[in-house]
Amino acid sequence: MKEKELERLLELKKIEEELHQKGFESICGIDEAGRGPLAGPVVVAGVIMPKNSMIEGVNDSKKVSEKKRELLYDKILEEALSYSVAIIGQDVIDDINILNATKQGVANVVKGLDVRPDLIIIDALQHIDTNGIPYESIIKGDAKCYSIAAASIIAKVTRDRIMREWDEIYPQYGFSQHKGYGTAKHIEAIKEYGLCPIHRRSFTKNFINIVQPDTF
Repeated sequence: MKEKELERLLELKKIEEELHQKGFESICGIDEAGRGPLAGPVVVAGVIMPKNSMIEGVNDSKKVSEKKRELLYDKILEEALSYSVAIIGQDVIDDINILNATKQGVANVVKGLDVRPDLIIIDALQHIDTNGIPYESIIKGDAKCYSIAAASIIAKVTRDRIMREWDEIYPQYGFSQHKGYGTAKHIEAIKEYGLCPIHRRSFTKNFINIVQPDTF
């Protein structure tokens, strides 16, 4: 590993090192992917990494290429002491709103861990159900904390794979390219073809005047 990358990883692990020194042994990082798109689920992931984990390239998923994220995904899961993923669909998002859907995903992730952590660190969420486990909410945590960055990669890769599968069913929307986000091409497709079953109705009402019937 190059010295510059080692320095970056050590900086990324600083907050967790301080928490370990305070006595927290097992720390779970949690992050989500897909709060902003017009279609598809929000995916929440949690991961407990070994204290000495130093996987080259781990970073905020938004700063990592799609190809590299796929490689890092496998390495993270190989090393993880425990991990959990929750997928909350568009119907739930429309029903309880994206913030509450994300919080539901967090609660599901915590329940899905087979190792109970001493502490949860999470990217910028408050008032969440962590099953009695203490948590710290860290603004821009995916760019500041190794475990949250690792969780962000798991969540992003999982969601991207889901959207690529949906692209095969509804190719007219281009889901494999934009992953459901509100790009100009996606909005044009919505106006031309109407909404498909995986569109979030609460997110797309501004882009279409007459919602066409679902095309199953």
